Amino acid sequence: MLTVGDKLPEFVLPVQQGVSALPADETIDLGKKDGKWKILFFWPKDFTFVCPTEIVGYADLKSDFADRDAVLIGASTDTTHVHFAWRKSDERLAAADFPWIADNGKKLATALGIVHPEEGVAYRATFIIDPDNIIQHVTVNGLNVGRNPQEALRVLDALQTDELCPCNWTPEDEVLRPAA
Repeated sequence: MLTVGDKLPEFVLPVQQGVSALPADETIDLGKKDGKWKILFFWPKDFTFVCPTEIVGYADLKSDFADRDAVLIGASTDTTHVHFAWRKSDERLAAADFPWIADNGKKLATALGIVHPEEGVAYRATFIIDPDNIIQHVTVNGLNVGRNPQEALRVLDALQTDELCPCNWTPEDEVLRPAA
């Protein structure tokens, strides 16, 4: 599995975003450096139970991530048309306005090392990637346990300080300053 310090693979992949029109060959270039942090999070499958709670949780914090120069990118091993159908079926998902990678060939999930060996779907993996496309944080959950998007935001805040941040640090707390 790729981890902290590794470079995000430079793939151009299909994405689906919004519900106004059927997918039309939109793509995302993960090698693009646009000065933004990326919060890339995979879920196992569309039309499941835990996954929408996570997607909505991240979507609820989209403006908070944007305030920190970070973009949300969702992903699963489903197709763009499955993503579209799922969004159309649930108004909360339709409102999750960020790109969803359709990694149905498992190209990115395999390169990241997050494909469940028996189920053939991605683990619940979150990657926080800096503006130079270097992975700075990784968390991976099993298929049945959802994540805490607020924790991803807290970790992003800590990473952006470029300081020593103690356990349970929040932006209101002091960073650690070693004695000189």
